[in-house]
Amino acid sequence: MTAEQEAKPQAKPQAAEELSSDDSDFLAALGRRVRELRERRGMTRKRMALEADVSERYLGQLEAGEGNVSMLLLRRVAAALNVTLGEVLLTAQEDSVERRLVRRFLERIPAHRREDVIFRLMREFGHEEALRRKRIALIGLRGAGKSTLGNLLAKELRAPFVELDGEVERETGLPLNEIFSLYGQAGYRRIERRCLERLLQQHDRVVLSVGGGIVAEEEGFKLLLGNCFTVWLKAAPEEHMARVVAQGDLRPMAGNEEAMEDLKRILAAREPLYRGVISATGEHCDRAQ
Repeated sequence: MTAEQEAKPQAKPQAAEELSSDDSDFLAALGRRVRELRERRGMTRKRMALEADVSERYLGQLEAGEGNVSMLLLRRVAAALNVTLGEVLLTAQEDSVERRLVRRFLERIPAHRREDVIFRLMREFGHEEALRRKRIALIGLRGAGKSTLGNLLAKELRAPFVELDGEVERETGLPLNEIFSLYGQAGYRRIERRCLERLLQQHDRVVLSVGGGIVAEEEGFKLLLGNCFTVWLKAAPEEHMARVVAQGDLRPMAGNEEAMEDLKRILAAREPLYRGVISATGEHCDRAQ
């Protein structure tokens, strides 16, 4: 850098009050996306701040659309390169010619058709349909009736019944609450996916009970849909809550005085993903009392 360049005053970041409406809209959309992803995973802001090693105040500002101005600068770099912000953030290992081609193909499809196209591709190029239908996965939030219906279905089909949460506990030798405490949400999902891969290798015929949170983990959810005939068990929030309490399991509500509101938000955030099960398999089930 020359002496003249060093002497030249550096441009200051745009103050929040000087943001263009486009920049403000971007930060607001980014905040909504972060909040949506957090709620899909059933995480409180406190829990997410702990796992991400950031302050709750920062997360609050981010979700309120008051993210750091550096995000805007990175967005402008992406625009100058004529690529998406996601492409800038991808590492070399995550990107490839094939991935870029797929992204560009999907970008040309109207937004309202995109989800349907993705699930059709997964079904078409997943495992052979006849084999997939021999593995039945029941998916839904805790209290949807997966264990009760799964046991009955497995007996009817004379197939083994396996609860994925139980396999995770057996592999680690720890109860679920300790797994989450030690490894966090992301660590649990990695173990869950590993257990699912093993179960798929071991069983050509099986009835699986799968925790509803798997829909928030893209690779694990794709693995499930591609290899299992997946059925979404749906119940009203009040039914979920009543069954969980009856089971004496308060993990999703621990330390939370607004448990029902949290549960409703989780269901609302995940419902579009659960509806992806219908797109992929055509099946869902409203679980009655």
